[in-house]
Amino acid sequence: MNVRRLIPAAALAGAVALGATTLTACAGTGAAGGSADGKLDVMASFYPLQFLAERIGKDHVKVGTLTKPGVEPHDLEITPKQTGRLGEADVVLYLKSLQPAVDKAVAQSGVKNIVDAATLTPLEVHGTSGHDHDHGADADHPEEGHGDEHGHSHGEAAEDPHVWLDPVKYAEVAKGVGAALEKADPGHAADYRKNTEELVARLTALNTEFEDGLKNTATRTFITTHAAFGYLAERYGLDQEGISGVDPESEPSPARMKDLQAVAKKENVSTVFFETLASDKTAKSLASDTGLKTDVLDPLEGITDKSQGADYFEVMRSNLKNLQKALGTK
Repeated sequence: MNVRRLIPAAALAGAVALGATTLTACAGTGAAGGSADGKLDVMASFYPLQFLAERIGKDHVKVGTLTKPGVEPHDLEITPKQTGRLGEADVVLYLKSLQPAVDKAVAQSGVKNIVDAATLTPLEVHGTSGHDHDHGADADHPEEGHGDEHGHSHGEAAEDPHVWLDPVKYAEVAKGVGAALEKADPGHAADYRKNTEELVARLTALNTEFEDGLKNTATRTFITTHAAFGYLAERYGLDQEGISGVDPESEPSPARMKDLQAVAKKENVSTVFFETLASDKTAKSLASDTGLKTDVLDPLEGITDKSQGADYFEVMRSNLKNLQKALGTK
């Protein structure tokens, strides 16, 4: 089932270790060069952390991921073989509580260099809208508190893990990953530092693209099946309305449907967004009942041949283009 489990605030405040690699390494001593080819073995829990490790580590690292392309990361189950390979890593990068199976495996791994990504940038609480605006859904319909795609109940205070969808916060995480690689492999510290600076500069430029591209729009509100865009909405002054509390394969509740119909009319919403790793059934159902269009807004939890881009930057620019079209860029 593709239902997402939401992360309790206390749990996510805990940690997020960054790691990565398909691992064919010596036992996790924490020393650099654990792999047979002398490269630093890095195991990442899912794509956003894998991407950072690859871009910062480049030729000095061997990066793998526990979440294969096309797999919905929140529901990942880890095999004993993966657990064993995880224990051979030099560095592990993960986001605690995003993937319960990963949390358990990391706790058992014995790896020395585990980085808590949640300590690298402040986590915030987001409701169904990016500005936590209350359109009445939570107050008027408490029965909808089934939990959103991650398991959070409507209106429940919980820290949002989707920091990578804000280029500014993602850059802060990148700096932390760079520092972790420097510590694990001091012999190549200068290269890691240089690569980190280059990546941060690109993320800074991407932030400017979003600022300029979303500065003047006909509406500031967007509706999405996956309420993953709270940080992005907050950064650029938008208002996210998530279709929370439903399985991606099921229909939204009548009460939530009514609320979103009202929001769409009031805020001149034109589009309901769905994502690439989950069914578009919910989005199409709402769009059909409200006369809205559908389009893709990718939470970038994985890259597949269905993704609107080959890497983080390409997909984020596709997201920007789709947001501009839906919001009515002036």
